[in-house]
Amino acid sequence: MAGPFAFTLLCGLLSTTLAETALNPPAVFSLGREVIKERLTQELKDHNAIHILQQLPLLSSIREKPAGGIPILGNVVNSILNHIIWLKVTSANILQLQVEPSDEGQGLTVKIPLDMVAGLNTPLVKTIVEMHMETEVQAIIRVNTNERGHTHLVLADCSTSQGSLRISLLHKLSFLVNSLANTVMDFLVPALPKLVKIQLCPVLEAAFEDMHADLMNLLRVPISFSSDRLEFDPLSPAIKGNVIQLKLGAKFSDFQGNVTKWFNESAVSLTVPYLDTTPFSLTVRQDVVNAVVASLLPPDELVVLVDYVLPELARRLKSNIKTISEKAADQLGPTQMVKILTQETPELLLDQGSPKVAQLIVLEVFATNEARRPFFTLGIEASSEAQFYTKGDRLMLNLNEISSDRIHLMNSGIGLFNPEVLENITTEILISVLLPNENGKLRSGIPISIVKAWGFEAASCFLTKDALVVTPASS
Repeated sequence: MAGPFAFTLLCGLLSTTLAETALNPPAVFSLGREVIKERLTQELKDHNAIHILQQLPLLSSIREKPAGGIPILGNVVNSILNHIIWLKVTSANILQLQVEPSDEGQGLTVKIPLDMVAGLNTPLVKTIVEMHMETEVQAIIRVNTNERGHTHLVLADCSTSQGSLRISLLHKLSFLVNSLANTVMDFLVPALPKLVKIQLCPVLEAAFEDMHADLMNLLRVPISFSSDRLEFDPLSPAIKGNVIQLKLGAKFSDFQGNVTKWFNESAVSLTVPYLDTTPFSLTVRQDVVNAVVASLLPPDELVVLVDYVLPELARRLKSNIKTISEKAADQLGPTQMVKILTQETPELLLDQGSPKVAQLIVLEVFATNEARRPFFTLGIEASSEAQFYTKGDRLMLNLNEISSDRIHLMNSGIGLFNPEVLENITTEILISVLLPNENGKLRSGIPISIVKAWGFEAASCFLTKDALVVTPASS
């Protein structure tokens, strides 16, 4: 009997092994910087960021402390500013956003260049004095951990810098007007960054939160097929280089919402490919894909009157049975019947070269449709080449050919025989009967809603050694 020390050592080894085991999620959604940039740009438009920039209170901001607190100079400047009756942003543009890894390597830096023109009006001149203003807002997307230990994405450290600020006079007028404009531009140098930060940073944060919420909602949209629905649940985010990765849990539920199968993080392998120029990708673990295939191809029973449907195969089947038993072959009538049963769910074997669907099939041959006992029952280990492809925004699967890898004689009423003599004919029956039936069940495909929801026309897919990867199709 093992002593206390041995038991303690065993527990220690087990805990160390479990701690070192890398648990992989059922799926991973990877978000590239190009789509982050595009979605944030759209959200800023939806939040009327341009209108907010055009409403910046430039005049009131430079009148607060125009002379830096020096009383005599302040009075002089105030008298100058009193000649300004109007100071407003007349046009504003948000230039192309930039998303790149932050200096700390723990987040993504979002840079938003702003290009504005402000108009200045004074009784000294009839025309509007225009100033060109350029500045940049920066913020960091990072992963935060709350008090409960849950991680989530946030947009933080939103700010502007005077180093990115450029203000210049578009058109020079009289010496007096130019001097006044230069004074105003000097006051705008400290005032504009503060204004932009106060007015635009909350809009940027709200835009990011809406983009994030939109992504979460899209990922949670159930994928319906057959009698089941596949649902993903975001678990935790991570930032790697210039990519945001979201670990996803997965579950199957019926159309009443009852969960029928859970997929959690496990030691099952999952290789997440590097996201380069692709906007986003959804990597789904092999066991989840396998469960989808099993749901699309549930156990079934097919009955065929071979002589009516496949007369040539019926003739060849009779010829093959005759080599086993002439007496049995003579009993085959015009209603000879073949029954095919797929009693177990198929298994998907992923491979980058040739993925296969393996399944166990029971095949019975009856002399007539009224016969209660079959001549014989065969157990067939069959496999088909699995072809994944996309059609629009739908993921498709087609089974090409089918082979009888192993045949077992389960029982026989016509004497013992080597079932291999029936390999060719049984394979042809499966190709003619079972394969079209299964491909018919797969014909509708699986919709990938996020593809068209984000403005892409079609999806694309490829296989790794242990996962299926779906991405938008390149234009």
